[in-house]
Amino acid sequence: MSIGVVVFPGSNCDRDVRWAAQGCLNIPTRFLWHETRDLNGLDAVVLPGGFSYGDYLRCGAIARFAPVLESLVEFVARGGRVLGICNGFQVLTELGLLPGALTRNRSLHFICEDALLTVESNRTPWLMGHQRKDSLTLPIAHGEGRYQCSNETLCQLQDDDAIALRYVNNPNGSVADIAGITNKTGNVLGLMPHPERACDPVIGGVDGRGLLQSLLG
Repeated sequence: MSIGVVVFPGSNCDRDVRWAAQGCLNIPTRFLWHETRDLNGLDAVVLPGGFSYGDYLRCGAIARFAPVLESLVEFVARGGRVLGICNGFQVLTELGLLPGALTRNRSLHFICEDALLTVESNRTPWLMGHQRKDSLTLPIAHGEGRYQCSNETLCQLQDDDAIALRYVNNPNGSVADIAGITNKTGNVLGLMPHPERACDPVIGGVDGRGLLQSLLG
């Protein structure tokens, strides 16, 4: 069993994810260059944080056309698990695998701090190890993390029980305090906080371990 971590030009958290998954959790991990189409043998794929293709035009707007993401759409359709973290979440919305969009923070400033979250749904494999309303503390680091969607989409997310995580003290103005969502079937999760930066007590906490362990759950 193994996971793949996509590497775009401009990614800067790919090695963080590999260190957390393989170094802390003993999950076999390999990098996937953005031009590859081969996802054979993988149980899950992570789209890491960073600035894919320099975030030119709009965060994730160019990355959505990467060859690896053509294969990712098919991977998701077959039930493969995908985790999009920060820029990875932005890419998933641009690709249409998750609804809505990530826009400039309400303050118009880059935010880098720990965020207190609550688990809103544990219907998906990503959060089955948690109870609803459990608290998690994960780092955030983004300039465009404000989740936005139409009222119709918000109602659909609620009906599908697809709001995975909410902020306790909304740092960026996201609608309904949303920090992370899943697709309807639950195999795709996008979130702005960084679980890979909370896998070792030496660097501040271990609340991210459960999410990464769920890659192979």
